[in-house]
Amino acid sequence: MMKQILGVITGYAIFVISSVLLFRLSGVKPHVEASVAFMFLTFIYGTAFSFLSGLVTQIIAKTKNLKVNYILFIIMAGFATFSLFKSDGTSWTQLLAIFVFSPISILGGLFIIKKTI
Repeated sequence: MMKQILGVITGYAIFVISSVLLFRLSGVKPHVEASVAFMFLTFIYGTAFSFLSGLVTQIIAKTKNLKVNYILFIIMAGFATFSLFKSDGTSWTQLLAIFVFSPISILGGLFIIKKTI
């Protein structure tokens, strides 16, 4: 059980830290209009780190099912949904997190499960 909790926490930390780094290093604020190029970069970058988050979650948890990845999905989508309703400005980052990044984290876990079978 501890491995599963640690896996989810680590997976979420990878997602959050990578997101914070992207916006800090680029100087772009996450809740303001951004160029299409930056939105596309964010899509690719976020997709890669979400996949990695799901992958690491599953590696640490060492389970043969996707329960931990579904929990990671709920946490990612839940915080993004909360942020969507609480923030002012544009919502493109939250929408990406809810509809793209959260589901991709499940695929990361599925990749590890299929690879170890």
